[in-house]
Amino acid sequence: MTTIAGQLAELIGADKVSSTAEVLAGHSGDKWSASHLPDLVVFPESTSEVAAVMAYAHARRLAVTTRGAGVGYVGGCVPIQGGIVLSTARLNRILGIHPQDGVAVVQPGVITHALQEAVRNLGWEYPPDPASLKECSIGGNIATNAGGPRCLKYGVTRAYVLGLEVVLADGRILRSGGRLHKNKTGFDLIGLFTGSEGMLGVITEATLRIIPRPASRGMFAAIFPDFALAAAAVQAILNAGHLPSALEITDAFTLAAARRRLGPEIFPPGDAYLIVEIDGRPAAVQAELDELQPLLASLGATMIDRAPDEPSCERIWQLRREFSYALRDTGLTKLNEDIVVPRSRLVELVNFAKSLEVETGIPIACFGHAGDGNIHTNLMVGDYADAAVRAVAHVALDRLFAWVLDHGGAITGEHGVGLAKKPWINAALGEVALDVHRSLKHALDPHNILNPGKFLDL
Repeated sequence: MTTIAGQLAELIGADKVSSTAEVLAGHSGDKWSASHLPDLVVFPESTSEVAAVMAYAHARRLAVTTRGAGVGYVGGCVPIQGGIVLSTARLNRILGIHPQDGVAVVQPGVITHALQEAVRNLGWEYPPDPASLKECSIGGNIATNAGGPRCLKYGVTRAYVLGLEVVLADGRILRSGGRLHKNKTGFDLIGLFTGSEGMLGVITEATLRIIPRPASRGMFAAIFPDFALAAAAVQAILNAGHLPSALEITDAFTLAAARRRLGPEIFPPGDAYLIVEIDGRPAAVQAELDELQPLLASLGATMIDRAPDEPSCERIWQLRREFSYALRDTGLTKLNEDIVVPRSRLVELVNFAKSLEVETGIPIACFGHAGDGNIHTNLMVGDYADAAVRAVAHVALDRLFAWVLDHGGAITGEHGVGLAKKPWINAALGEVALDVHRSLKHALDPHNILNPGKFLDL
């Protein structure tokens, strides 16, 4: 790759090409267990430089794996076939925020939280809020169609992508959509690239929808005796005409871990924890809180913590963020599975997880976005580096994913397929849908140079 590095340096500048051991190691994986060293890493700073790299790689059949912030959970940016890692880290500018059009225009390396803060300073909001929002990039959010707790009311990333600039595998530059909030001209190419996991093109610019920032928010955190009652409360809240911005549920295993970390006084006795957040105009928020409190009590809540303002809401969310750390404190390795089931099957899912725990000996912690059925079903395994442990975990995952698919669910709601879920892609998509995926891939990337080795390479 020495000659290739030199030629790419001539194309985009020597300071934008690296093959040092430290840089290669830092671009070899994400938060999943797999890693593979690339041959070199490039750091383009403009769309034209991305196009030059792609045209060069296309002509020479070189593998190119696009990398955002590298905080994914499924090995999506692992350069499994080596080649070139194309980092978007230097494509990190907010190009404009335009409330008059209700849009923000950004490069893919912008960190999600940085965009949210910039928009909020103008009294507006960019709602998608993945848990890693202080680390993850907009490009990665688009590549995985990322979600978050507020998906119930506000939707996932796709709902906010109005326009994309994409460099195709051969170096051509595609522009689709723009500042229009309605546009039915041709196929939905934006939807095609959103969630494509870097296999169809390299996103170099995004026009994103922003909305007026809600003036106020309020929350409840409630303890229930068991998960079934908390899950029933989720549907009862919706049936009563409420549309919370977030509905988060937590099971007994996770609560027990949180009590060990934070102290038993923080979470009174009970085997389920429900968070209900609402937002809107101040008077409306307070009125809705007044309606929800007796409803939660009537549904079996044994403790109701009311948070009527921003600081108290943040206090509850901070407790929620501690759950992942509490699970880490167990000393076990958390296999973070982002499965989705129809909301009516939340209790069935947790009951199945309990039976799977007994069958395999692997503790399972369930918590997440009850409002849209996206429950993070975390297998808590021992030494994952041990082949025997991995084998048992793989059997458990196989059983979990089979159950989810048999019950109308999906194997991923937020993280994507990547390498981690590749073994189950046939069952998840089906023969015809997988064939259509491959046809689209071949049309846009005939030499299979973009993020090769992932779920379309079987």
